[in-house]
Amino acid sequence: MALKSTIYKARLQIADLDRHYYGEHSLTLARHPSETDERMMLRVLAFARHAHEDLAFGRGVSTDDEPDLWIRSLTGDIELWVQLGQPDEREIRRACGRARDVVLYTYSGQGARIWWEQLGSKLARLDNLTIYDISPESMAALGQLAARGMDLNVTIQDGAILLADGEAAVEITPETRQG
Repeated sequence: MALKSTIYKARLQIADLDRHYYGEHSLTLARHPSETDERMMLRVLAFARHAHEDLAFGRGVSTDDEPDLWIRSLTGDIELWVQLGQPDEREIRRACGRARDVVLYTYSGQGARIWWEQLGSKLARLDNLTIYDISPESMAALGQLAARGMDLNVTIQDGAILLADGEAAVEITPETRQG
């Protein structure tokens, strides 16, 4: 019998001082059995960083033709494509061809550095691609915030992201690799 996804609920109070965006979002997250708490929380962080009324989650980690998050226009055009991990060059080029802006979050420490060393020069030609790296320490701290019911305050200022849940606070400053 296949394992089922675990459902998490998150309420985000977002104050993005960099974009002058302020809002509240109620999210329902399905955590795939193969997904870690850290990766799920990175999806929450990416949602907060790109928060918009039309931002939506893709169908999940087992779907190759959709990103983790995206914004689609009323005409079906993809305005924003947000993906987590270290996809291959072909997949990134395809995303850049389909979407106006593509944002990639890498997060596996040494694995992400090796991936960047191999592909960085090839990806530099893609003008609509932005790549951020999240340190292993930040990923571990994010994972500590995971709970089936979350009430998070998110403040974004000068590129730093502060997530707080009333008991703990985590500050993350993504390293910009490209963009």
